[in-house]
Amino acid sequence: MQEPKNYYFVAASRNFLCEDEPLAESLKERTRNYGDRKKEIDFWLVEQPAFLDAPEMADVKRQCPQPAAAIVSTDPNVVRWLKLRLEFVATGEFTAPSATIPDPLASLAIR
Repeated sequence: MQEPKNYYFVAASRNFLCEDEPLAESLKERTRNYGDRKKEIDFWLVEQPAFLDAPEMADVKRQCPQPAAAIVSTDPNVVRWLKLRLEFVATGEFTAPSATIPDPLASLAIR
């Protein structure tokens, strides 16, 4: 079993994060920065993140119009950086894998 890690996130409505905001541009900027520093990517876009269904995330889920999306990272600085660029997002953290969040990047989106 994978060792539990802390994950940090910004979450909002999918429409807001993926369509209204210039998120793709911000993530490309961050990806380029990581490449320049030869740092491994440690952030992911998750549409309809399953972790929001965990009981401990009930308050965050209520704040996010559905369907939601989130940027999840193992680096709290990524979330701080995104929070400075995005308004109207919820932020938080969780530990996974756990009994209530077995997969930190799981999505409930139907493909």
